Amino acid sequence: MATIIDGVKVAAAVRARVAERVRELQSTGVTPCLAVVLVGDDPASASYVRMKERDCEEVGIRSLDHRLPAFTAQPEIDALIDTLNDDPAVHGILVQMPLPDHLDAESVIERISPDKDVDGFHPESLGMLVRGLPGFRACTPAGVMEMLRAYDIDPTGMRAVVVGRSTIVGKPMALLLLEANATVTVCHSRTADLPAVCREADLLVAAIGRAKMIDASYVKPGAVVIDVGINRTDEGMVGDVDFESVERIASAITPVPGGVGPMTRAMLMVNTVSAAQTASV
Repeated sequence: MATIIDGVKVAAAVRARVAERVRELQSTGVTPCLAVVLVGDDPASASYVRMKERDCEEVGIRSLDHRLPAFTAQPEIDALIDTLNDDPAVHGILVQMPLPDHLDAESVIERISPDKDVDGFHPESLGMLVRGLPGFRACTPAGVMEMLRAYDIDPTGMRAVVVGRSTIVGKPMALLLLEANATVTVCHSRTADLPAVCREADLLVAAIGRAKMIDASYVKPGAVVIDVGINRTDEGMVGDVDFESVERIASAITPVPGGVGPMTRAMLMVNTVSAAQTASV
């Protein structure tokens, strides 16, 4: 049976380290501040924002809550972003995705100051990652890397396969694994014989948004399997990996819930404190 990679435990350790950094900043008169913008009343988004706000409270980060109605026009959200960009007391800006269809999400992401892009989605942040330079890393892939370190899983020399090519998870995940000296393949909906490609992986990351798609037939015995998926079904929240079948043959696996999700929020705290430290220099 596989080792269960406990994201709740690792995230708690990360938050404890963040809290210490916050106390150090507060001793110099700086309180890290995260501004959260939620547009509309999507229940999943609202729930996730509440969890992020609880994390802020736990570690001592000040959280500003901006909730806008679903019919908010583009100029209104643009104006709010500009105000937050100009506020020196705000160190990080998070706009909860997805936005209502009438809003231009890419425009909103690009409008956030790169210095406050604690989600790591801004083109400048992604460009810094591509070039291997310091900068904000997208929280979910960064959280995966932190979990691997916590469990002494070194990607060096591994064949890694990332299923999914989004700019939020798939592409930055592949770049971080490449940076960690893995040999990386990125798969997507047009990949020929996807199960066969996945079976070559020593480290398999599933980030496709399809409930339980990755079953044992996709996994090489002894592989490390990271499930980034969050899918709400009639049986509750499940990942992209069929946990029951894959656990039997993997060497290590993340559960859903309790795996990558808590790490995403923990790395948001890390990025916010880093932004505050940079601003205070």
